Amino acid sequence: MSIRDRLSGNEAVAYAMKQINPDVMGAFPITPSTEIPQYFAQYVANGEVDTEYVTVESEHSSMSTCIGAEAAGARAVTATSSCGMALMWELLYVASSYRLPVTLALVNRALTGPININNDHSDSMGARDAGWIQIYAENNQEAYDNFLQAMPIGENPDVRLPVMVCQDGFITSHAVENIELEEDAAVKEFVGEYNPEHYLLKHENPLAVGPYGVSPYYMEAKMAQVQAMKNAKKVILEVAERFEKTFGRKYGFFETYRMEDAETAMVLIGSSAGTARATVDKLRAEGRKVGMIKIRVFRPFPAEELAEALSGVKAVAIMDKAESFSDNGGPLFADTRAALYDLDNRPLTVNYVYGLGGRDFRVEDATYIFDELDKIVASGSAKPYYRHIGQRG
Repeated sequence: MSIRDRLSGNEAVAYAMKQINPDVMGAFPITPSTEIPQYFAQYVANGEVDTEYVTVESEHSSMSTCIGAEAAGARAVTATSSCGMALMWELLYVASSYRLPVTLALVNRALTGPININNDHSDSMGARDAGWIQIYAENNQEAYDNFLQAMPIGENPDVRLPVMVCQDGFITSHAVENIELEEDAAVKEFVGEYNPEHYLLKHENPLAVGPYGVSPYYMEAKMAQVQAMKNAKKVILEVAERFEKTFGRKYGFFETYRMEDAETAMVLIGSSAGTARATVDKLRAEGRKVGMIKIRVFRPFPAEELAEALSGVKAVAIMDKAESFSDNGGPLFADTRAALYDLDNRPLTVNYVYGLGGRDFRVEDATYIFDELDKIVASGSAKPYYRHIGQRG
């Protein structure tokens, strides 16, 4: 039986951590994720969990703590944002290459500089090729639900990869919303126990973790990571199906909204989907055939499934809340456009970089983009296909 409550996104993630009761937490504060270890510290102090709560001197050390714990056979979690994750950069690759399913609650925040504490996706998108599974939330409910699903995904024997559970800084992390929480026993049964096959403290089978990868073996190790990420697609859907049967809420790689007969569409990630959804409803009421796709799983990227979902539209705007400085579009644009390449009836694609450093994304902005898509359809050209919206001047 679900329990109705009102929580911020940070509270929801900390509550999910409490219900899971991980073995170790590497804790270091940074805005806007600070509340997660803060709330969890209260659970530790009150004896509601028996987690080893390790207060460290930096985010680099918090991820090192998690890596050491996972290598020793323990279940480990941490939380960070922005420059905190940038300080973990080296260790993100270590965790994934060692095949250690650390669970990281990432509260997305713009990377410096200039200094900014508000939301965009530059931190997680900068780490998109670090070998981590990435799952994004639109709202507080999804932040909670995604965290519950992260461990059954990452710890699956066919996957064994770390998982980044992302939510938008301040927009969801600090805003309070109605939420459905699940009973502790049901959560524990769903998430299950972590029983790795091999770990450092297993005396029956001594092993080394982190050996030097000489050239004759390095590429094979990378190919094993590649295969694990491919395997993760199947496992993500299996866990989502079990989650729906257990708790009644449905998830997949992405959400399609009013796409059945859409002629133009918008693809985006995170809390901006609420604005896009409201815009779609407004324009549908005016008789326009528009739709939206909200990406939930960015790594592994659901290329074939997304291409199928967009195969019927004439033009699509792909929205990036991060700048790649490639002069050729943002990261979501690059992957989505590549996914569409082999379609027989390929839609025209245009990229909008938006919302950097917390810049508002309004219904008026989304309406303008759909108006531009109509012009693209009429002209038969999406050039210039790399654009920005929301900035002054």
